[in-house]
Amino acid sequence: MTLIHEIDASVAHAWWWPTGDSPVAPADLALLSKEERERAARFVHQRSAVGFVAGRAASRRILSGLLDVAPEEIGLGRRPCPGCGDPLHGPPAVLAPATPLWISISHTDSCGMLAVAHVPVGVDVEGVRDFPVLELAASTLSDSERRVVLGADEGDARTRLFLRCWTRKEAVLKAVGVGITTDLSTVDTRPELAGSAVVAAGVPGTPASWVVTDLAVPGPLAAALAVPVGADGGRPEVHLHQHV
Repeated sequence: MTLIHEIDASVAHAWWWPTGDSPVAPADLALLSKEERERAARFVHQRSAVGFVAGRAASRRILSGLLDVAPEEIGLGRRPCPGCGDPLHGPPAVLAPATPLWISISHTDSCGMLAVAHVPVGVDVEGVRDFPVLELAASTLSDSERRVVLGADEGDARTRLFLRCWTRKEAVLKAVGVGITTDLSTVDTRPELAGSAVVAAGVPGTPASWVVTDLAVPGPLAAALAVPVGADGGRPEVHLHQHV
């Protein structure tokens, strides 16, 4: 496993792992804090609980290798929200041990992801499934995004373009630290550009431009990672790994 001092500051890393219908693994649950276990117990659907528990456990195991400490010594919490300063709903953070790394966590029914970088980072993963794209487009897409998405044939092509927009928006806003509390239609993700694009989040006090990169996670999934555009205008590399 690469240690933190070996991580290039110009590279963002993302790990993915499969989740499913299996019960919560006791070994995973044992790595969670008391508050996280209580939160897991409040989930109504088992898949949601499994995804949450597996995500926190996998994140600790990955970070354990990066920070060279035992997984149970990894303290996860949140940074204060950049919008209002509330410490309860800002972006996720490693609280212990002290580290300059930024993280982002996401999970869907069948997959979880962790992103790690030396700069603010956001990641989102979504399962490809039937969406009421036409209905959602009105409130979530910009004018130019609607033209691209609704200009595609109905079915898989349109759904995947919509999810490219959605995961890119989520990734950027999670990197900014405000989540999807902002008006999604104001964040234009350039879905006509496959692979990566530069996006403006428009949140005061945060970087003006973000690079969003589509992640080729296996299966019927769509995923994206966001980091700030470099000071020199460069686009950081993104390395994708499977966590086993």
